[in-house]
Amino acid sequence: MKLKGKTILITGGASGIGLEAAKQFLARGANVITTGRSQGKLDEAKKLYPAITAIKSDISDVDDAKKLFEQVKELGGIDILYNNAGVLADPINLGLTDDRHFDDAAYEINVNYLSVIRLNNLFMEILRSRKDSAIINTTSILSFVPSLLEATYAASKSALHFYTVSLREHLKVLNSSVKVFELIPPLVATDMAANMEGKRITTEALVKAFITGLQKDHLTIRVGDTKLASVLNRLAPKLIFGLVNPKRSYKAIALQNTFQP
Repeated sequence: MKLKGKTILITGGASGIGLEAAKQFLARGANVITTGRSQGKLDEAKKLYPAITAIKSDISDVDDAKKLFEQVKELGGIDILYNNAGVLADPINLGLTDDRHFDDAAYEINVNYLSVIRLNNLFMEILRSRKDSAIINTTSILSFVPSLLEATYAASKSALHFYTVSLREHLKVLNSSVKVFELIPPLVATDMAANMEGKRITTEALVKAFITGLQKDHLTIRVGDTKLASVLNRLAPKLIFGLVNPKRSYKAIALQNTFQP
């Protein structure tokens, strides 16, 4: 897929993976619109990369999402919708009586899954009207290897994976030219993963590999450890589950009740 001259909307684009993606898309001649909840972070992103169009929006809010759509439409629409925004609630010991379990789960499902469907629906007709357009959904290595400490996050990414596969096939039936990409990152060196154990890939390396996959029209883009993890998940599921969920770390958290309110 060619990127030069394309207009790309990046959700969660004011920091982390989204901001690095904005930088690298701009370097390849794309027009970039970023959106996020923090005006301060958007302002900082704009200072770093003045060519960005920054729009404050909370995609988990129905009215905000519709407002974002109208603002982007007034700017001329988009060719690529990059659903990058995601949230991870604090790890929680599910064996404890804790009202946060449901509230945090609802929040993660709303942002990581339902908001993606909402935005895809809002922008679908614009994307289908373009000759060469795409939707990019970001899942995770945890979409096929569940994490005991990030149970709902993993579930939300698993749901997004199956939705992405289904959306791709539905659009084929409709003879639509909209390409549906799935980016499957490993653990990335961002604020979200600061307290998670394991080897981290830099945002720069992740996005570089991601864009290479886009340009080669690889609809499923596995980066770093996700390549090996996907193979092990088929051949040795217990092994990869154990690598993602070290017993010593998990038992210590459960026994110490670290995440009680």
